[in-house]
Amino acid sequence: MEPLAPWAVHPATSRGRLHPEPGGDARSPWQRDRDRIIHTGAFRRLQYKTQVFIFHEGDYFRTRLTHSIEVAQIARAIARRLRLDEDLAEALALAHDLGHPPFGHAGEEALDAQMRPYGGFDHNAQSLKVVTSLEGRYAAFDGLNLTWETLEGLAKHNGPLRRPTAYMAEYDRLHPLELTTHASAEAQVAALADDIAYNNHDLDDGIRARIFTLEEAASLPLVGEAFQDVRTTHPNIARDRMVTETVRRVINRMVQDVVEEAGRRIARLAPRSADDIRAAGEPVVGFSRGMAEANQEIREFLFSRMYRHWRVNRAMQKSKRVSQLLFQLLHGGPQMLPDDWRAKAGEPGSASCARVVCDYIAGMTDRYALEEHRRLTDPNIPG
Repeated sequence: MEPLAPWAVHPATSRGRLHPEPGGDARSPWQRDRDRIIHTGAFRRLQYKTQVFIFHEGDYFRTRLTHSIEVAQIARAIARRLRLDEDLAEALALAHDLGHPPFGHAGEEALDAQMRPYGGFDHNAQSLKVVTSLEGRYAAFDGLNLTWETLEGLAKHNGPLRRPTAYMAEYDRLHPLELTTHASAEAQVAALADDIAYNNHDLDDGIRARIFTLEEAASLPLVGEAFQDVRTTHPNIARDRMVTETVRRVINRMVQDVVEEAGRRIARLAPRSADDIRAAGEPVVGFSRGMAEANQEIREFLFSRMYRHWRVNRAMQKSKRVSQLLFQLLHGGPQMLPDDWRAKAGEPGSASCARVVCDYIAGMTDRYALEEHRRLTDPNIPG
């Protein structure tokens, strides 16, 4: 394996953890972070959280868990080629969706609307809250006590935060994460890997769900080029394999573009350290202009043909109502919360109660949220 680049985040230069801990084994700080993330309840629950399709719609569609694993694979591949720390990129990829509520973006919109009087809801801030506060697995501290570099990347992987959410600002006062600068190159890689995985795997799932056809997706230039390559090289290939082979080639082209574009940006910047990456005026990891335009075309196609499809819209509207009603019932009646949550909630209708109820709902899986809704609304089902 090639040595890390000077602008990579080097384990020996880690800024450590909020609560100092002894080393004790041969793992790097980021490997320990990754292992802690994998063992959380929040990570396990991603198995039953929506990517686009609610969990009961089919076993072949992506969930937040499979998506996170796919993002981690792409992030490691890009980090390796850029001589960045793969373990840090992987840890960030595995943790980036821990704060997603049930029902995907529909659940997030519903919680944000209910929480608007109390600062709103943002899944990125919730991911930070999960790993710094909500996970209670260790005797000496709340959360996972992850390294500064992992927390920084989790907070800023989408760029500097000029107007951080309430929890981001609160945590930053306790443990400053330099929110107004860019994150490390490893965090930027995790963010791009998320985009690559999200769009391409939604293409795959949309075709599997028969919301649109491969030929319709092939009207997009990048997808069409990959499709023609497959059809020319393998004219008799089975339909399912043609879909997966086309998507695989699109992913490979995007990864190659990111590696080449990042190489050009890094050469122009000539950084000498990870802090030079953080202080740069723009991200060093990104698509070329042509690939960014092609990726935007895929995103717009998915919005018009998939995310706004009547089947998806029906499921999302029902999901929003479930999330809204859960919040309203529990915010007004925190005595219905389980004991450990009720003890933290405070008075019905208060801001502290709203935050506790929001955390409770955000941690639910799709399945649990639907069951909780039935328990709270159907008098024939015992509580």
